[in-house]
Amino acid sequence: MRVTFLGTSGAIPTTQRNTSSIFVNREGDYHLFDCGEGTQRQMMRYGTGFAVDHLFVTHLHGDHVLGIPGLLQTFDFNDREEPVAIHTPAGTRGNVKQLIEANGTTPSYPVRINEVSAGDTVLDRPEYEIRAIATDHRCASVGYVLAEDDRKGEFDREKAEEELGIPPGPKYSKLHRGEPVEHDGRTIEPEEVVGPARPGRTFVYTGDTLPTESVVEASEGADLLVHDATFAEDRKERAKATAHSTAKEAADVARQAGVRTLALTHVSTRYAGQAEKLAGEARERFDGEAFVAEDGMERHVQFPDGE
Repeated sequence: MRVTFLGTSGAIPTTQRNTSSIFVNREGDYHLFDCGEGTQRQMMRYGTGFAVDHLFVTHLHGDHVLGIPGLLQTFDFNDREEPVAIHTPAGTRGNVKQLIEANGTTPSYPVRINEVSAGDTVLDRPEYEIRAIATDHRCASVGYVLAEDDRKGEFDREKAEEELGIPPGPKYSKLHRGEPVEHDGRTIEPEEVVGPARPGRTFVYTGDTLPTESVVEASEGADLLVHDATFAEDRKERAKATAHSTAKEAADVARQAGVRTLALTHVSTRYAGQAEKLAGEARERFDGEAFVAEDGMERHVQFPDGE
């Protein structure tokens, strides 16, 4: 799973940071989370490509959605025929539709606008799902969790071949699928040669939010949590008034949830050139890895067992 940070600024772009957007490549499935103004250029600049079928919107503030019309128009210019699904918080479908049609045209390919609420399974795939989670901002908002299914346990080939005398072949595959096999007059059960199931990976993106228990619960054990960290502690009251989080508050969420890695994003322009201040404050509260996301940064999310 590869995460590319396309836009990491809060509210308005800067010369170094574009507005909010994250591209996730999950084993060849391409997903876009938020689409601030200029996202399509960031996609070209950082080489993600445009093969996106699902766009997950956290809320409708401009710095998270104003890139949608341009991106859809680019799809049109590229003769796209495949449908696109835009997932957006409950009650905002009409606003998204108006945004898409603001220039008086509609895409030539199908665009499906899907309203989602916290707790919904937004996308269900054979090996993973994407769920909407509750966040706390100044408007209808959600965050998203991409959670992979458990993987098969490791197959003990040495035991199968040397202790049980099973030669390599179809029986190995059946055992690894969880099916017993007959060999030398006895039944070999899968658990004799297959270890316990191994956890998949979990990616969490909050969008804009105050620190909330719902995010803590949804992020439990996550491999990568991308959390709103608009302000440092010197603007804690401002963060509360605007329904954002400070870096320390994001770190508290990460610590309580036991996540492996915390990425701080949606950085206020007041910290231009001082982003490390946010990371330093987060590290005071969180013992895991914490960093401030930068535009163009790629993050490979490893499995919990390091494979």
